[in-house]
Amino acid sequence: MKILVVEDEPKIRDVLVAYFKNEGWEVEYTGDGHEAICLFDYNKHDLIILDLMIQGLPGEEVCKQIREKSNVPLIMLTSKGLEGDTINGFKLGADDYITKPFRAKELVARIHALFRRVNSLQSQGDSTRKKSDKLTFNQGNLIIQFDAQTVQVSGNTINLTTTEFKLLSVLSGNPGKVFSRNDLSYQVQGYRYLGDGRSIDAHVKNLRKKLEPDPRNPNYIQTVIGSGYRFMFHPDEE
Repeated sequence: MKILVVEDEPKIRDVLVAYFKNEGWEVEYTGDGHEAICLFDYNKHDLIILDLMIQGLPGEEVCKQIREKSNVPLIMLTSKGLEGDTINGFKLGADDYITKPFRAKELVARIHALFRRVNSLQSQGDSTRKKSDKLTFNQGNLIIQFDAQTVQVSGNTINLTTTEFKLLSVLSGNPGKVFSRNDLSYQVQGYRYLGDGRSIDAHVKNLRKKLEPDPRNPNYIQTVIGSGYRFMFHPDEE
């Protein structure tokens, strides 16, 4: 696995590089936002570790530009620890958000959890999927290709992050079932969220923007007040 570390504090960067190399991972690093974009454009990375307070180009803009072209797994690692900062990070497309100070072993564990989610997308087995690696909904308006991890809406391919694709897979694989925010956090992110669940809300909001003609009046993912979310369509009959 090849990781791009975007972190301008040398001590933190050195610790991350040492831990990642100990895991057998290849690491590139920079402390400059502009250079991060260039490195990403010219090299294939499997994961981005992104600080927000960096030189050159703010981390938020780096994330935005990367998300415009790729759904590569991305973890924000930053001293911006307010809940609003965390929610904004998820809205920008982060798959996970870790605040400083942090434990390097925990970050490594989060990375392993993230890639377990990535790997499980292809092997996930739901009763509604039968033996097919493709599901269609709403008379073919929504097509989910599980092997290729691609989604089409009204004939157009949409770009989903790893977390968004996992979220859609869990919900669409269990149509009509109500998932609490806590359960979705466990199913999608690999751990139970101990806060008020707003991180899952942010991912659902992003997913609705990409799926729904009118995100404020969603057809596919319905909010069940006081309970969580459910997917409203059953797969089209073959």
